[in-house]
Amino acid sequence: MEPIKRTLEEQRTEFKNGKFLATPLAGLIAWTLVGISGMLFPDQTTVWVLFIATGCIVYLGMFISKFTGEDFLDKQKPKNEFDTLFFYTVGQAVLVYSIAIPFFLEDYTSLPLTVGILSGLMWLPFSWMINHWVGMFHALTRTVLVLVLWYLFPELRFITIPFAIVLIYILTIIILRNRKKA
Repeated sequence: MEPIKRTLEEQRTEFKNGKFLATPLAGLIAWTLVGISGMLFPDQTTVWVLFIATGCIVYLGMFISKFTGEDFLDKQKPKNEFDTLFFYTVGQAVLVYSIAIPFFLEDYTSLPLTVGILSGLMWLPFSWMINHWVGMFHALTRTVLVLVLWYLFPELRFITIPFAIVLIYILTIIILRNRKKA
């Protein structure tokens, strides 16, 4: 039996009705680990924690999605083009490491700035996909806050920036949870 064809607008409506909690929870966990590492360990250790933790966000999100009811890997769900687009934005976030790594090699303290801003850019298209301002809030607030903190606290970049991103994730999760009530 052939699956029923849905229009893009029908697929978008279906997509935007999702919870979208797994990925921000994964980001919150990863950046919390980076911030804690920044408090407890030398920057040379925290650099590796940042690379590994942020590189694992997508996998952690897939794991968490089983508990949030989103189950990214559910083969029974009908194909949705917006799920595909979302995973392309995740791929985009991974590709930005090609910008972050050369700067890191020149100045290792650039890492929270580059990864913090560049990996957050995926929130802009997400905002469009769900017809809600939360992604614009996340991306713009994150960009401004990370940039300001990078300049204001050069000795604390591996602490202030990760915890600022954690705060933005907390606010984003609250907004996502409450967006359907509005």
